[in-house]
Amino acid sequence: MQTPDKTERWQTLRHAAYGVLSTVVGLAAAHLVAAVTVPAASPVLAVGSTVIDLTPTPLKEWAIREFGSADKAILVGSVTVVVLLLAAVAGVVARKREATGLLIIVGLAGVAGVLAVLRPGSGPLDLLPALVAAATAATSLWWLHRIDGQGSLDPSMGVDGPSRRGVVLATGGLAAAAVAMGALGRWVTSYRLGGTDVALPVATDPAPSFPTGLEQKYPGITPLRTPTDEFYRVDTRLTVPAVDVDSWTLTIDGDVEQEVTLTFEELSAMDTVERDITLTCVSNEVGGPYVGGARWLGVPLADVLARAGIDATKADQILSTDVDGMTISTPLDVALDGRDALIAIGMNGGPLPRENGFPARMVVPGLYGFVSACKWITRMTLTTYDAEQAYWTERDWATEAPIKISSRIDTPKPLSTSDAGPIVIGGIAWAQGVGIEKVDVRIDGEAWRPATLGPQVTDDYWRQWFYEWDAEPGQHFIAVRATNKDGDVQTDVRMTPFPEGSSGLQEISVSVS
Repeated sequence: MQTPDKTERWQTLRHAAYGVLSTVVGLAAAHLVAAVTVPAASPVLAVGSTVIDLTPTPLKEWAIREFGSADKAILVGSVTVVVLLLAAVAGVVARKREATGLLIIVGLAGVAGVLAVLRPGSGPLDLLPALVAAATAATSLWWLHRIDGQGSLDPSMGVDGPSRRGVVLATGGLAAAAVAMGALGRWVTSYRLGGTDVALPVATDPAPSFPTGLEQKYPGITPLRTPTDEFYRVDTRLTVPAVDVDSWTLTIDGDVEQEVTLTFEELSAMDTVERDITLTCVSNEVGGPYVGGARWLGVPLADVLARAGIDATKADQILSTDVDGMTISTPLDVALDGRDALIAIGMNGGPLPRENGFPARMVVPGLYGFVSACKWITRMTLTTYDAEQAYWTERDWATEAPIKISSRIDTPKPLSTSDAGPIVIGGIAWAQGVGIEKVDVRIDGEAWRPATLGPQVTDDYWRQWFYEWDAEPGQHFIAVRATNKDGDVQTDVRMTPFPEGSSGLQEISVSVS
């Protein structure tokens, strides 16, 4: 026989497990329903999205800097852990006060439901996953308590303990149901995200042939063109929107002569251009990874806006909205100043990946993405900054954010060790809209030395560079700076990404033996 203390601890743990298992079953059922209806309304994702919106900017930047693209997985995992801990508490409470425990379980789902319907662009279906989660989890916990209440004479469980066989069958059945529903939900989500096969038009104005990059000769330097599946992704989405290209539309409204709505077929039938453009995220720290160069196929933004008739005397911003209600504000004048601003529908010779905005996104050279690169775009409203604020401007980021002259050392890696003798120092530099004129390298605080530039693609594209260094043994410090074609030199003044992009020079330490 077990002692009273051990029996009490065992019962507490058992009922905590009931709460956790019931909640897992509820979340799995909700995930399946959300996969079929509104994926972003899945309870954990709804709570996680709200956490992102409420997180102070410095904490967001810290998460991106420390965790990179894994920040979303860590957030979802953290939310799930907190929910399951509260579910365990609910299970323990329900042991003696069943109604209270069930109310806690229902309350957890209720919070997720409220947050789901408060999302921009939400509808009645957004509440359904939370309702399913509440009903499934509460019913599961109630059933487990019924099973637990059926006594047994099994001496290992105590005279008043539950039937071991009944508990095993009940928990095993619920666990199997959770696994099955979770797997089916993932399959449905994958199925909905699977189709990006669209017929892209041949560019009316194609880009010239692409040059061979330095990476062919100097391994370690970033490839001149970023492979599509390696292009950086930084956004607030915990799940990639599932957009049906056949029903997708792009609407231009606001301060225009007439509201216009284009289907994907109508958009792709317009004159299209190919352009090589480097994009940069405002969250990119000095020397950071959130920059990429690609060949984009799209329709000039000015041509799309012209369909509706522009009155630049009234509007000063384009307020773009994506399929889930996210808003991005772009200065109107950049769409009209002659730069290659696009509504892009293709990337590196194929359709846009879902992660990068399928079926259409905005691409504007020279501006950080948070004021220009609306992915999954579905609406452009011409308005004023006084009348409307976008997601990031509401959070005190800059309204106009031209990309700053920047450079990065790709090789050698920071804190690496190399043999004495010839070492190639290399990397990339960018000054979109103006172009890179030269790159200089400094070793151990001595005079700046000119590096050799790689091939020129366009002024909107990054430039590779390298410097051949005869390294001597010891600890060394390597710095890099760029100069654009207007003669402006990259500043050494350090700034964090908030509110208009980082600045400063990258300097790394290496050992030579």
